[in-house]
Amino acid sequence: METIVLGIGETLVRDDRHWASWANWLGVPAHTLSALVGAAVAQGRDATDALRVLRPDMDVDEAYLARAAAGRGEHLDESDLYPDVRPALAELRSAGVRVVVAGNGTVRAGELLRALDLPADLVVTSGEWGVRKPDPAFFARVVEVAEAEPSATLYVGDHPADDLFPAAAAGLRTAHLRRGAYGHWWAEHPDVVGAADFRVNALTELVGVGLSPARPAVGGHAARPAFEDGSGAVGGARTARVPPPVHGIGERPAVQPEHHQRHQLHRPHRPDRERRAGEVLDLERQRDERHEAAEVRDQPLDPQQPEVGRGTPRREVRQQGAEPRRGRRGRGGRGSFGHEGP
Repeated sequence: METIVLGIGETLVRDDRHWASWANWLGVPAHTLSALVGAAVAQGRDATDALRVLRPDMDVDEAYLARAAAGRGEHLDESDLYPDVRPALAELRSAGVRVVVAGNGTVRAGELLRALDLPADLVVTSGEWGVRKPDPAFFARVVEVAEAEPSATLYVGDHPADDLFPAAAAGLRTAHLRRGAYGHWWAEHPDVVGAADFRVNALTELVGVGLSPARPAVGGHAARPAFEDGSGAVGGARTARVPPPVHGIGERPAVQPEHHQRHQLHRPHRPDRERRAGEVLDLERQRDERHEAAEVRDQPLDPQQPEVGRGTPRREVRQQGAEPRRGRRGRGGRGSFGHEGP
């Protein structure tokens, strides 16, 4: 590879400060907003939909300006970088690879990133270019600044629809990074596996990708090509399996499709988890039935006593001499609605 281009959010920069600041602005617990972001990711929607769940009429861009005017705008420092950023970028540059940082972000974000003096040849954001991912025009600009042929340029990102698919459609090589909510959740989806030339767990694995002219063996998550012929040669001809734009990722559809479409990202089917969940529900249902039967008779639920409702006369239970129950906890065993009891 002659040039490696990296996205920003959840590729170089952690997003936890970003979402925590939004939660603070909206006056909700950070965990609440994080959970809503996770739900949006699992549904294949844009993460900012989580903000609209809390404030349906909110204009996110206007809210961003209001935050900045109130002195609560963007902030970025060394602690926001993933720990592998500097060593990986520095090693790539020392090996003669051109390193470009180009991703979605505001003009202010670009200024903050450049102030960190990253080991990169160019740092630029969508706000400075006037076009955002996954717009093809963004990746046309990437090709321009790469100063290399698309086949010799690798785009690295975590988001399938914002990074992986449009970069591949532009003729760039692609590396899917298993990082952040999108990166982890969709890593094993067939369309992601098929479209990614390489799949990595950390940026330091890119050194092998960038420097090896043949198929690299990179880390435990083994970089794997997605060529139709199974070839791992870098720079050779290939026919990539590139899905069309994914419905529901990076946009907010008015109506969700009622049937499964091949190129829509869905939560992976996990029969083992579903089976275990069903067993847990059965156990909880049986426990609740025993609790209710005991409560009707004002008796404690004691495993040493015969269970009412299974042929034991009511008078025999009352003759045990135990004190009647004085209320019970919620079904989760932590008080009502799952909260911790006193």
